[in-house]
Amino acid sequence: KDLGITEVADDPVYDSRFYYGDGTAKTLTDTNMVDDNGDPLLDSNGNQMIALGVKSVLKAKEKTIAGALLAPYDWYVVRKAEKSTAIPSAITTYRDGVRTACNTRETEIDACSDTAALVTLYSATYDSDGKFVKFNMTQYPADPNS
Repeated sequence: KDLGITEVADDPVYDSRFYYGDGTAKTLTDTNMVDDNGDPLLDSNGNQMIALGVKSVLKAKEKTIAGALLAPYDWYVVRKAEKSTAIPSAITTYRDGVRTACNTRETEIDACSDTAALVTLYSATYDSDGKFVKFNMTQYPADPNS
């Protein structure tokens, strides 16, 4: 018996790192900001204002992630500077690995020529059975104390 109920599909959800809510891709590169007349928008010092593109935002986030991964071990560096106490090799290797991974990830981001490439980079690869194979982006090293 017909109850007058109609199924309505949910609106698609887009990854806000790459797309606006309506599914339009965000600009990948930085752009000069302009007013409604097309004139440059300047900051209080007279410098051109820049709207950061997706790539700049993602690379800044990588720097933040790397900084957060390095921070718990900064005290080793301070101790080395103040007391000449050696930094354990596992910590040095980890810190070098974090910096290298961050630089590599930024290079991978820059190498993406369009939004689809960025989406793929931030995804993972699965086999024909749907089983996880690998992340497409370089991963940060494992914390030596975890």
